[in-house]
Parts: sequence; structure tokens; C-alpha cells
Amino acid sequence: MLGWDNATMLPENSGEARGAQLAALAEVCHDIITQPKLGDLIAKAESEHGVLDDWQQANLREMKRAWQHETAVPADLVSAISHACHESELFWRKARTENNFKEFLPYQEKVLALIRESATAKGEAMKLSPYDALLDQFEPGATSAMIDGIFDDLANFLPGFISDVMGKQAQEPAPLEITGFFPSGAQKSLGKTMMEKLGFDFTRGRLDESTHPFCGGVPGDIRLTTRYDEKDFLSGFFGVMHETGHALYEMGLPAKWMNQPVGEARGMGIHESQSLLVEMQITMNLDFLTYAAPLMRSAFDVDGPEWSPENIYTHVTRVKPSFIRVDADEATYPAHIILRYRLEKLMIAGKLEVKDLPEAWSQQMQQLLGIKPDTDANGCMQDIHWPDGAFGYFPTYTLGAMTAAQLVASIRKDIPNLGSFLRKGEFHPLFEWLGKKIHSQASRFSSPDLLKHATGQTLNSALYKEHLKSRYLQ
Repeated sequence: MLGWDNATMLPENSGEARGAQLAALAEVCHDIITQPKLGDLIAKAESEHGVLDDWQQANLREMKRAWQHETAVPADLVSAISHACHESELFWRKARTENNFKEFLPYQEKVLALIRESATAKGEAMKLSPYDALLDQFEPGATSAMIDGIFDDLANFLPGFISDVMGKQAQEPAPLEITGFFPSGAQKSLGKTMMEKLGFDFTRGRLDESTHPFCGGVPGDIRLTTRYDEKDFLSGFFGVMHETGHALYEMGLPAKWMNQPVGEARGMGIHESQSLLVEMQITMNLDFLTYAAPLMRSAFDVDGPEWSPENIYTHVTRVKPSFIRVDADEATYPAHIILRYRLEKLMIAGKLEVKDLPEAWSQQMQQLLGIKPDTDANGCMQDIHWPDGAFGYFPTYTLGAMTAAQLVASIRKDIPNLGSFLRKGEFHPLFEWLGKKIHSQASRFSSPDLLKHATGQTLNSALYKEHLKSRYLQ
């Protein structure tokens, strides 16, 4: 909640006080979970493995993983990381606005040095590479070797696919431009209306604005943010839809397991699958837009052929390489993630220094998307993750997109008339399925086992590529 306040309402000169508060909490939590007796208790519980049921074993597994991560890092390093990340994030907001990488450089260098130190300590304790130790914080059990295979395959597939899609779309009529002035208040009202339709409970959460959209809080008090462009309402709208996917997952976690490790969300790959399922698979869908287009017209008091569901759909599925990840189309989005994954691996390994990041970024973007950023603000400074120390997070976005495609393939088999429900604005069947198969299971299973439980198979990248080809080439 302090983090949410920090991103939305914190007074301009209160950053130092908030940094001290966050660091103090980090130290207190670290002290609690690293008490020596906990290691003995975990070992004793593991010796009684035969008398524990599946749920108890899962809870113990998650307790041990959290304990391993915390005990690997000394308290003074935990405090130093909290301070540095808070300071870096605050300065990043200003530096990004001013496109001032030179001034931001020492803040990011300090964060990277501390994260490297933490990653090395965790890797040694958990018998993992430093990067895999960071990855395990966000996607338990995943390894860079596994992701390398998936991403290398995608990196080979994407350039030709993107070229084919752009060639196909160049032969088709361009969508009518959706222009005008879209007041942020009207955008927020539209977003809240759609959130409620999807099932968000505003008695247990709220929607605000921040530099970078996010979903935070706790299951009983969910805090979403987005950012609005008054010349382009679609960016803010789909940002809200993305964060609503995260929020509905958190709201759907089992109340009886609350405050226990087994009751937490099953890693960020699954979390991102829920946000991207709502944003890319459902709301960027002609069936959904048939329902939503009249609400959009009403929100902005507009009309005309450019506001037809078909034109909006053609507009949002237009493929063109661009600089900003959060605004990227579905087809080029994975390239943004592969770029960041490759660069952060090099930084953690000590093979790429922060001062060399802009040039390395430009080279990777040219290779993957055929463009180079015009500014550092539109390049290596655009995301909050590295300033905030979240190295190892980025791969979960594409793992989430692949998982979302696989989930929807199964949903369409189990709910063959899903399109009809979407056109009528009836979302209960969709979220009942997700609630039963994903949300209610929390961290009971590993990510591969959870996906197998829901769809009958572990992650299948072919389904993701089939989804992309079906939507953009057929």
C-alpha cells in the first residue's frame, strides 16, 4: 500500500521519508523470516512428508522457497536494495520525462550492483546461476535454459511473421483514423464501467493514475493504475483492461488460504497470462468490441463509421514496429520482451554495463524490429522494472502471453459459444472457468502442473504461434 501511495499520491518532497519506511519494513520482514528456528521447523515438517496431504506439501514447498530466498541475503543488503530501488525509481520518473539518461546513470548503476550481489548470494545458496535465482523470484522453477529455447524459437519466427502480416495489411484498406479529444475523466469513467462489467468489485479496490500502469495492493484491497493520452483513448483503455486481468486473479484467490504462501498467486507467468488473456485475447477481439463499441461512443458522445466494431478491431490489430512496449501491438510485443531478457541477462552476468545500455538496446531493437529508438526515454529508460530492481521479471510477459493463448484454446473447447457471450457482454462463463481452473488453485501446483491441470498439457508454444497466425494471417 505504501508502494501504491508512492506511485500515485506521494508529495513531491516526501520521497526520502517513504524510502526509509519501505527499507524499515523490508528489514523487519527479513528478520522475521530468517529466524534460525524456521529452518529447523521446515526440516522437521519435511521429515513428516508422508503424513502431509497435497495441500500441506504445497504450502510447505512455498514456505521453504520464500525462506531460501530471504536467508541467502544479509539484512544490510536487503535494506540497501530497498533504499537504492526507491531512490532510483523516484529519479527515473523525472529523468524519463526529461530524457536524461546521463543523470539517471549512477542511480541505475547502484541498483544493478546491489542486485548482482543479491543474485550471486541467492544463486550460491539455491545452487542456481545468479540470473536463474532472480528469475525464480518471479517464475518459480523456471530457468534461463528453458526460456532461451522458447525465445530463440520466437526470435526466429517473429521477423518473418511480422513482415508477412505487414505485407498482408498493406494490401487491405487502412482503418479509419479515430481522432478527437478524449478527456481523461471520460476515459476513466469508461474504464470503470468495463471493469465492473468484467467483475471488478469497487468496494474492494480502486482505479488511479501513475507514470507506469500497475496492479497492486492485497486481495481484499486491489489498487489499479493506468495513464491516459487525451488524443488516443485506446492506449489507456487497454491498459485498464490489462491491469483488470491482474486484479480479477487476485480477487479470485481462495479466501480460506489468505496470508499463507500456498494462497498466493502462482508466479508472474500465470499472473501475466491473466492480464494478457483479458487484454489481448478477450478485449482486443471483434466479439467483445461488438459489445464495447456502443459504450465507447456513448462515453465520448461521438458517432461515425470509424466507431464501428470492425474499424476499431482493424485499428487495434494493426501491426507496426514501435518503440514503446506497453503500447506495442500483439504481434511485435514478444520482440520487446526478448530484447529486455537478453540485455538483463548480460547485465547480471557482468557482460553489459549500464553506460553501454543505450547502444546495446538500439542494436537489439534494430535486429528484432527493424527500428532504432529516437530517444533514451523511448528506449532503455521507458520501463520501471530495472530502476525498481525487478531483474528477472520481463520473461514472464511472453510466458504469460503463450499461456493465455493456450488457456483460451481450452476455454473455446469448453465454452464453444464464447463469442456469443462476449457480444452480449456476458462474462460470467469465462471467469467461472478461470476461477475454477486457475484463480482458486493459487499456488497449489507448480506453473507447468497448473497449466496441465487447466488445459491437459504443459506449455505448448505452437498454440501461441497458431493463435498469432490465425488472428493476423488468416
